[in-house]
Amino acid sequence: MSARPRPQPHWTVGGVPVELKRSARRRTLALSVGPGRVTVYAPARAPLALIQDFVETKRTWAEGHLATYAAREVKASPFTDGSPLPFFGETLTLRLTPGLRTPTRRGHEVQAGAGDPPEVARQVEAWYRRAALPELRVLTEGYADALGARERLRQVRLTGARTRWGSCTAAGIIRLHWSLARAPREVAAYVALHEAAHLLELNHSPRYWAHVARLMPDHACWRRWLREQGHTLLGG
Repeated sequence: MSARPRPQPHWTVGGVPVELKRSARRRTLALSVGPGRVTVYAPARAPLALIQDFVETKRTWAEGHLATYAAREVKASPFTDGSPLPFFGETLTLRLTPGLRTPTRRGHEVQAGAGDPPEVARQVEAWYRRAALPELRVLTEGYADALGARERLRQVRLTGARTRWGSCTAAGIIRLHWSLARAPREVAAYVALHEAAHLLELNHSPRYWAHVARLMPDHACWRRWLREQGHTLLGG
């Protein structure tokens, strides 16, 4: 009588299901990432808990590669007239106008100049960066105030780093990814709070998470949203 196949664990990385492949010949764990695909290879008798811990240690690395693949897909699916542009929970509409040099929001539309796909994508990102910074600055400064750490906040800047949504330096400079403007406002607020709390604790200790939970008791669901859906923020 043949053995029944073991069930697949329900793990995800960057919103992509993790496929587990076991082999009697394998002696070590390995993780492979491709466009929309994450596979973990394991020895036949390796405990699920051990494999899951291994996946967690590789999560940031894997999400970075998934984001890179997603960005490449954007180039194959360019922005066109009428494309939806998510903005802090709203859905705006892209309108391409020949001769327009500076992308501008008017009501629920973002008007940009017509051109080849790379040029339109450049304009859209430029608009997002310009529009995102004031919103992200207000969120960050508000949380710094609520935490009693406003005097430690030196500056809020944007970043385009592929593997991090935000960072905070010991000097009080907070950087937030411009594409958070494409997320629900609650998600952007969570990242702003996450970094503002580092003004008090440059670590992820229980005391740090207590600061976060005090101002956002449901922060875990937005953190999970970023893990599962964050790769979509770089899409078109």
